Amino acid sequence: MPRNNLFAPEAYDPTHKHHDHTHHHHSHCGLCRIELENVSVTSGGDTLLQDVYMHIHCGQLTALVGPNGAGKTTLIRALLSQIPYTGAIHHIDDRERPLRMVRTGYVPQQLPFDKQMPVTVTDFIAASLTKRPVWTGVGKKTRERVQEALSLAQAEKLASRQMGQLSGGELQRVLLAMALTPTPDLLILDEPVSGMDQNGLYLFLDTVDQLKRSRHMAILLVSHDWSLVREYADQMVLLNKSVLCAGTPETVFACETFREAFPAAAREGK
Repeated sequence: MPRNNLFAPEAYDPTHKHHDHTHHHHSHCGLCRIELENVSVTSGGDTLLQDVYMHIHCGQLTALVGPNGAGKTTLIRALLSQIPYTGAIHHIDDRERPLRMVRTGYVPQQLPFDKQMPVTVTDFIAASLTKRPVWTGVGKKTRERVQEALSLAQAEKLASRQMGQLSGGELQRVLLAMALTPTPDLLILDEPVSGMDQNGLYLFLDTVDQLKRSRHMAILLVSHDWSLVREYADQMVLLNKSVLCAGTPETVFACETFREAFPAAAREGK
């Protein structure tokens, strides 16, 4: 079962303490892939996901696309072990052995918080790393960890900025930094680029692309920005309750079920 390293789709608790898993250190590819095998989710008689079979590989960005109500959020919640499901989710290491647990980083679409609150980026991230209340001061070790996380997300310059003063793109980079502490095996990006300007968008995804290469992590991106998917995704999965089409972006864009679901995107791709 995966242990979420920070965010849950519903709520974020800045007092949440990270857990270190001594039995599985993040190596160059401790985790090799995540396999979803016949995963189904029902709620109150409704089928939200049915027999989903897909792989998410280390060192690859997999784009998850589908119409509204297709079950994308449900699939994320199943990956985060937040909801019951049938079928199996396997975590396989690079020697084809099962892993009991993986670290998961989650970057939500947005994070509602009081923008008037006088909290700096450093304080905000430190609150997720330590049990001490931030008003007692941020210790040297914690400050170093915050700085390291911000630097991974190319957001070092934001350390002393007030959270309420950040632009959409800057806030997403801070949320990315938090999701990277400690380094996850699987990074889930839930439409993180909606509301960003073009410049912030590409900076964010270039950063994610570098992380994919340098840390060899598995990345799942939910997005409807087709040009971004074309440019950054290694694999693409079209979901509508079950997997309708999967493969490289070229394969999925050419897929008849994709053209029926998103006719405008299919025309744009020609």
